[in-house]
Amino acid sequence: MKEFVSEIKTIPFSEELVYKALSDLRNLERVQDKIPQDKVSDFEFDQDSCSFAVKPVGKVKFSIIEREPFKTIKFTANEAPIEILLWIQIKKIEDNICKLKLTVKAKLNPFIKPMVSKPLKEGIEKVAEVLANLPYNEIMIDKE
Repeated sequence: MKEFVSEIKTIPFSEELVYKALSDLRNLERVQDKIPQDKVSDFEFDQDSCSFAVKPVGKVKFSIIEREPFKTIKFTANEAPIEILLWIQIKKIEDNICKLKLTVKAKLNPFIKPMVSKPLKEGIEKVAEVLANLPYNEIMIDKE
């Protein structure tokens, strides 16, 4: 599997808040307007999965397969043209500052690898940038 890793992003919120927001995917419904609609559309969210249409790929669905509180959220692509695993890693820096990194492992055959490697890497960077800039204090469904 080919691995793609985002740049490490600094987020001005606690790792607990970021983790709680990202580990319940219903929270992302509140910020879907920050995603370019010309590339991604038809969002559906529940607590453990999200699906969307990506041009020109089609419908993609990611499901959470593992949660390690305040540190890691692991996903798999249930509906995608290729096998994909995604990790969101969160690390505390200070009380209200954490870092975030995305790692994607994709099973790419030699024919499509040159065509999708660059767009996949660019996509991971864009997702990491969006996640780094979310208003985590405003998007929680259940602020407990």
